[in-house]
Amino acid sequence: MNLKDIHIGSLVKAKAEELGVPATRIMNFFNCTEAEIQEMYDQESIDTKKLLRWSKLLHFDFFRIYTGHLILYSPPSKTDRAIKLESSMLEFRKSVYTEEVKCFILNKILSGQMTTTEVLTKYKIPKTTLYKWIKKA
Repeated sequence: MNLKDIHIGSLVKAKAEELGVPATRIMNFFNCTEAEIQEMYDQESIDTKKLLRWSKLLHFDFFRIYTGHLILYSPPSKTDRAIKLESSMLEFRKSVYTEEVKCFILNKILSGQMTTTEVLTKYKIPKTTLYKWIKKA
């Protein structure tokens, strides 16, 4: 999956086809016609309310795709670093790395496109996390 250029409509369509959800069920769920469903499949971006409904219908978090994009392609902001320095309390942090992100990073390393040092520097992934992924691969 290409996380740089996200065409959410085609991803929704692929998931619906993968699960074999009948078109009539989708039309009843959204209360719309088959042409309107096809129009949603053709859209590069979908309204968040509709995307939330797709996530519920297909039991898949489509918003995580955008989270993966942010992790990989957005530069760290100066305010984030300043907040981290000011905070002295430890915070519980749930894993924000999706399987797609893990696969993307591991493919870069295993194909020789990047070294582990380059990945650590570019994507700011904790060293222990990266080495656990490599060990499991």
